[in-house]
Amino acid sequence: MFRLSNLLKSVTEGKPARVLDGSIAIWNFTNRCNLSCLHCYSRADLDSEDVLTTEAIMATLPKLKANGVKFLIFSGGEPLTRKDIYDIAARCKELGIVTYLSTNGLYVKTGNAERILDTFDYVGISIDGSPEVHDAFRGLKGSFVESMKAVDLLNSYGRTKVGIRFTMTKDTYDDLAFIFELAEEHAIPKVYISHLVYSGRGLDNLAMDLTKEQRITAVNFILDKAFEYHESGRDIEIVTGNMEMDAILFQRRFAERYPELADEMERRLLAWGGNSAGRKLLNIDSEGNVKPDPFFPLTIGNILTQDFSDIWTNQPMEVLTKLREHPRHLGGQCAECRYLAICNGGSRSRAYAIHGDLWAEDPSCYLSEAEMAH
Repeated sequence: MFRLSNLLKSVTEGKPARVLDGSIAIWNFTNRCNLSCLHCYSRADLDSEDVLTTEAIMATLPKLKANGVKFLIFSGGEPLTRKDIYDIAARCKELGIVTYLSTNGLYVKTGNAERILDTFDYVGISIDGSPEVHDAFRGLKGSFVESMKAVDLLNSYGRTKVGIRFTMTKDTYDDLAFIFELAEEHAIPKVYISHLVYSGRGLDNLAMDLTKEQRITAVNFILDKAFEYHESGRDIEIVTGNMEMDAILFQRRFAERYPELADEMERRLLAWGGNSAGRKLLNIDSEGNVKPDPFFPLTIGNILTQDFSDIWTNQPMEVLTKLREHPRHLGGQCAECRYLAICNGGSRSRAYAIHGDLWAEDPSCYLSEAEMAH
């Protein structure tokens, strides 16, 4: 996750960096969902049955805290299909774990809006373009309207920050500008732009990924908006995900604009350290499997049969140890890239999907050989 707006603001204003003091866990509490999105990494659907009991979840939460997890993203499927979701979040609050809710918004109504805002520290709602594009991508006609009703309803209370999440694919590429227009028009405080990772339906639909030329154009557009919002004082935060190479393009653009601050920005990007799967990021799926990130092709344990402390800290598998090396020891173009310490090689899941090798280069990297060279 690359919080470029926060980084831009903190460096230009001479403020301390927003450092992730602890790890983020993304927990897919259910694989049940009322949509059938083309890119879904867990292939969620309405017929799925919950495997994880409330008791098993509650027993694991203190172990997450004890092993440095400070943020827990409630994901799915659609997490609001679980009746115990508020109780789980309340227990997180007791433990001092910050909670984020990732939802499609279709179950957000007037009757539960305040409870959601009271329960979660942040809510992200998925919007994948204009009404026609979103509905086709999400597999349900009318879903755009319902999701936007949820965004506007929750933000109308003026309390918990509620943002939108957008996944870039060939199907949604032309609607990138629309997403920012939507944020501006509806005063949405945060826009999260996710690059596609080849897993689940995202792997089934590999042809939907952007070309490298499209990706460069899209990322430059995102950076243009970040600079525009910062310099005009517009309070819309931009974050990109699953493409740590965005930081390298950002660094170059920042140095052109603020040459006197280029060294400080590089220092902070090196401290950030790029892809953190297995280091400051983990995933627990709807069957209790623990993975370094939600898209990872291998599991490193299961909370239903193992103690989480053993999985994550006491007895980590070799793959986890290798992921925690920084910068990672990677092959291909990554091996000699001068930016490796910044991006940390990007997605290991994409590398495995295309090359069959966890330690190969990320096939979606859009840097040229000349740019990578020392």
